Amino acid sequence: MVSRASYLLIILSVTLLSGSSAFVGGQWRQIQGRDSTLPSNNLGHRSFETSVAASKTESLQTLDEKQIDFTRGYLNKHHGDFITAVAETFSELGVTKAKKNAFSGGSYAITDATLLDIDPEGTTLEIEASIKERKTSRVERVSVDLNASPVSKIRSQFASMEAVPSSEDKPIDDLVRRLNRLCWIVNKPKITGKLIQLGIQLGGDGVGELKENLFLNQVPHNRYVRKYFYEMAADATLEAVALCSEGKISNRMKLTTMFPEMNPSMDSYRIGTILEMARTIAIKLAEENLRVRVCVQGSMGVGIFTAVPKQLNGVAKLLQMMDWQAEEGEENEGMIGNYLNFGGVGKEHVVNAHTAEDGTKVEQDDVFLIIAPQSMVGVDSSIIPALSEMVDAAGDRPVILMNPDLTDKVSSQGQQNVRGRQQRMDFANSFKTIYHFQNIYVSGTSYFPILGSMTKLSPLAPWVAHQRRDLADDGGEIYIPVLASEYKPQGDVILESFES
Repeated sequence: MVSRASYLLIILSVTLLSGSSAFVGGQWRQIQGRDSTLPSNNLGHRSFETSVAASKTESLQTLDEKQIDFTRGYLNKHHGDFITAVAETFSELGVTKAKKNAFSGGSYAITDATLLDIDPEGTTLEIEASIKERKTSRVERVSVDLNASPVSKIRSQFASMEAVPSSEDKPIDDLVRRLNRLCWIVNKPKITGKLIQLGIQLGGDGVGELKENLFLNQVPHNRYVRKYFYEMAADATLEAVALCSEGKISNRMKLTTMFPEMNPSMDSYRIGTILEMARTIAIKLAEENLRVRVCVQGSMGVGIFTAVPKQLNGVAKLLQMMDWQAEEGEENEGMIGNYLNFGGVGKEHVVNAHTAEDGTKVEQDDVFLIIAPQSMVGVDSSIIPALSEMVDAAGDRPVILMNPDLTDKVSSQGQQNVRGRQQRMDFANSFKTIYHFQNIYVSGTSYFPILGSMTKLSPLAPWVAHQRRDLADDGGEIYIPVLASEYKPQGDVILESFES
């Protein structure tokens, strides 16, 4: 048996293997490059590994002792400056420092801080701060609420970042998200990715974790890779619909997946991939007795300039020709025409419950899944009016946009340039992300190599940026979390977090 004190001592004596490592597939794997501050659990302590594996299979209401010890030991060893900044920013020590230094010219300083404890609910930090004032030194103990706002002035654009709302996440995941919020407020965002790794390691639900060996630079993609993304998107969509029914999120949703086969700006774009994802999502919802209408916009424009966007040319026909396994004797027999229907974009494609002329009872659509809605170049070629009317007609029912492009396109008479632009932007921004995966490249015009990805893997999940790294000795590739936030980070911040 290892005591609490000796266990912490083991943690504090951890050293990384040569090179650097990351937590992959339930174990630590060596990767190329170096990062001496990645959290490591290479302790040789089998009982701890067993308890972590067990914690993944059961829902914990509070942090366990070993999770608290490991988190405390890791932060104290590698991120003491973060603990010091937290003590100064979120406790009365910062206020005292500002008042005294206003008259004494900087003689009051918080020189160091140590994290003493984390309460089992993961809401409060106990910190011991070392203070130097003139020629004297002393130690003070303070408590910091993880949901607190700064009590002292701080130069940070994230100083007013809202507290992380209560969730049903495992306590370790909830703790990590609250710590990450503090990281942004005290201008130390690079720590957030390492804390995400810590949460994965300590038995969390895998928030921000991606499968290894995706090899997205290889096109066409492997079937298991496509299936992996299809199922992630479908699970996120089902969760979003459930949350919408409980009134926890808006019924206006968007789902963005931009790996090479689903990125229309790349020559690797494959229309079959987006259709297969739509099929997986629609079937997932229909299996829950939800009536789904899968929609593709029709022709737009005026006169001889009437057409559909090139990306959607023939998609409506292909969608109905796909194998839905809905024929007699097949797995989804009877689904088409009952729980799954097709349509276009516009209020006329919203079906409400009614009785047909022949007396047949027609059920209403429960969910609308719209594939890649977008405007075209030209007059009267904006998708916004038709889409807005459809959303209004749907009422409070979920309207989900797959890979939308609601930006204005060039048009004569300023129809998509000036007039009503703010209203169109407000409408586009009213759709909230429920799932997002997008690869990051060296530049907007160069699609090789893939540097990493930006993700939001479920409606209530944080945004997580990953850096793609090669495993040593050609052992494959992994995506390592390097940045996490409750809001989508800007591109320059993401690139700064990447290790060279």
